[in-house]
Amino acid sequence: MDLKQWVGIAAGLLTSISMLPQLIKIIKEKKAKDISILMLSILTTGNTLWAVYGFMRNDWPIIITNFISITINSITGYYRIRYKDR
Repeated sequence: MDLKQWVGIAAGLLTSISMLPQLIKIIKEKKAKDISILMLSILTTGNTLWAVYGFMRNDWPIIITNFISITINSITGYYRIRYKDR
């Protein structure tokens, strides 16, 4: 792999885990009323389209990093709905 690929992988991984601190906070505090469902929906839709694009290009770093994002965002959405009134 060349430097461009490593930079792309690093960028993808950092972007993918960017919501992880928020998810951890939600789980610890059992509160999520300030999290926007619309934002999570838009973000997850965008990640899904990126993953589809990755499949179309057979680009595994794009596919994997966006599936990580989709997973974290979906779990965050689940807890947002579960803890909406707290």
